[in-house]
Amino acid sequence: MDVCVENSKTPCDDTDADPEPLEHKVTAERALDPGTQRLTWSGRLEFILASVGYAVGLGNVWRFPYLCYSSGGGAFMIPYVTMVLLCGVPLLFMEFTIGQYTRLGPVHAFAKICPLFKGVGLATVVISSVYSTYYNVLMSWVFFYLINSFRAAPPWKSCNNTWNVPENCSSGFPGNVTHLQSASQQFFDHRLLEKTTGIEEPGGLRWELFGYLMITWVIVYLCIFRGIRSTGKVVYFTAVFPYFLLFALLINNVQLPGAKNGILYFVTPVWSRLFDMKVWVNAASQVFNSVGITFGCMISMASYNNFNNNIARDSLIVSSINSFTSILAGFVIFSAVGYMAHLHNLPVENIATDGPGLVFVVYPEVLATMPAFQLWAPLFFFMLLCLGLDSQFATTEVAVTFIKDEFGPKVLSFLKREELIVLAVCVVFFVLGIPHITKLLDHYTAVISLMVLAFFEVVAVCWIFGVPRVSLMVEKMQGKAPNIYFRVCWLLLSPLLVLCIMISIIIQYTPVHYGDYRYPAWAEVVGWGISLVSVVWIPLGALHELYKNKGSFLQRLKTAVTPAVILDPLLEKHNHDSLVPETPFTSAV
Repeated sequence: MDVCVENSKTPCDDTDADPEPLEHKVTAERALDPGTQRLTWSGRLEFILASVGYAVGLGNVWRFPYLCYSSGGGAFMIPYVTMVLLCGVPLLFMEFTIGQYTRLGPVHAFAKICPLFKGVGLATVVISSVYSTYYNVLMSWVFFYLINSFRAAPPWKSCNNTWNVPENCSSGFPGNVTHLQSASQQFFDHRLLEKTTGIEEPGGLRWELFGYLMITWVIVYLCIFRGIRSTGKVVYFTAVFPYFLLFALLINNVQLPGAKNGILYFVTPVWSRLFDMKVWVNAASQVFNSVGITFGCMISMASYNNFNNNIARDSLIVSSINSFTSILAGFVIFSAVGYMAHLHNLPVENIATDGPGLVFVVYPEVLATMPAFQLWAPLFFFMLLCLGLDSQFATTEVAVTFIKDEFGPKVLSFLKREELIVLAVCVVFFVLGIPHITKLLDHYTAVISLMVLAFFEVVAVCWIFGVPRVSLMVEKMQGKAPNIYFRVCWLLLSPLLVLCIMISIIIQYTPVHYGDYRYPAWAEVVGWGISLVSVVWIPLGALHELYKNKGSFLQRLKTAVTPAVILDPLLEKHNHDSLVPETPFTSAV
C-alpha cells in the first residue's frame, strides 16, 4: 500500500477511515501552516502496530512481573486495571488528540495549544533523546547475549571462566548464602560490564560493546531512515513476532517441573496489600511508564494520522494490548522462575528479582538448564531485541520530527535528503551513548523528572488549554465529543493521580545504589543534573514567552495562555474577553 501525502495533489485513500467531511478538511488546514505537507500512515494498522511496538518494551518483561508478585500477586490486578482506566487510556487519548489535530510534533504542538508551557514540548524531545542514548546500550547488551547464546555451552553457566571469581562463584543460585554469586551474575558483572570497584574508576572503553552498539544503531537507521514509510513496514514484523515467541516460551515453560508453583506465586492474591498505598502508587507508576506518556512519541506518531482517524478506538486497543502483554510476560517469566526454584530446591522469592537482572541474570540461568538450550536462548534474546527496537524507533523519531518541523527547509537545503537527517540523529545519539559502555555501570533513573514533566503536560492541556477545547478537537476529528468518562478523567482524576505519584516518588526517594555499592555524593549531584536536564526547559520556556510578550504582567500572562489553534470563534472570543482562559472547573463536563 502506497504512502499518501496530506494536502498533495494526489488524494489520500484510507479504506479504514470514513470519508472526511469538508469541515474536517478545513480544520486540518487551520492546524497546519499554509503549504505544509505531511506524510501519513498507509493504514491505521501501521499506526496501531507502531504505537503498540513503542508501548510494549523491555519493562513489560522485567518490571511488571516482579512488581505484580511483590505487590500482592493477583490482588495487584485491581489497582493496576483501575489505573489503566483512570490514567493510562485517558492520557494516551489526550496525546493522540494533540498530535492528530495539530499535525505537529510535541514541540510545536505545545507551542500552539499553550504557549506558556511550550517548554513541555521541548522537554519531551530532550528526555526522549537522553533515553535513546541509554536504551540502545541495553540493546547492545541483548546483542551480546544473543551472540553468546549460539555457543555449544552457555558461558554464564560455569564458574571455570577467566572472568569468574572462583572463591565466591556458585554454579546455581546461592539462595541465602550472601557471600556467593551465581555464575550468571558474575557473567553479567565481570564479562558483560567488566564492572570496576566504583564510579571513581571508569575504566577503558568496552570495544566489544562498542561494536554491538554500532550494529544496533545501524539497524535502527535502516528501519527508520525513510520515516514512517519504512517504520510502518518494519513494525509488521517487530511488533508481531515477539508474541509468537512469548506463546511458544509459555507452552514450553508450563511443561517444566515446578512451573505451576512459580505461576501460583505470581497470581495468588494477597488481599491485605490492597490497603497499602504504595501498591496503588506502584500500579499507577507502572501504567504510566509502560504506556509511555511524556516522551512525545505518541504525539509524534499520531501527527502522521489521517485527520479523522478514530483515536478513541486506537487508545483502547493500544492500552489493552500493552496490559495483556505485561500479564503474558508475567506467566512466561514466573513459570521459568518456578522451574529454577524446583531445580535448586529454593523458595521462588529467593530467585525472583526486578530490573535488568531478571532478563540478564535470572532468565539466562533458566535457559541454560532447559532442554534444547540452543533453540530457546537465541529465540528469547531475539524477542528482547524486537521489543527494544520498536521502542527505540519511536524515541528516535521524536528528535527527527522536531528537526523536520523546526528546521526542515534549512536543513534540507544543506543535507538535500531527509535520510541524511535521520543519519545525523543516529550518529549523534550513538556518540552520546559511548560513555555508557565504559567499564562502569552508570545507573540513574529519570523517574522524578518524568513525573514532573507529566504533571506540567496535564496541567497545560487539561487545565490551561482546557477540557472544552480538547473535547472540541475530538469532535471536529471524530464527529462527536468524547464521553463524560474521558472528560472527568482529564479534568480531575488523571491530573490528581499524576500529582500523587510525583509526590510519592519524591517522598520515597532513596540514594542510587548497585548491590552493596553506594554512589558518592558528587555522583548523586551529577545524576540529578542529568535527570533534570529536560525539566529545566519548562520554566525557561515560560520565562521566554512572558518576556517576548508586550504590556503589563497580566497582559503578558493572558497572551501566553491563549492558544494559537483556532477551534471555535465563540469559545475563543469568550476566553479572550476574560483575564485568563476558561478555568478547568467551568463547562468541562
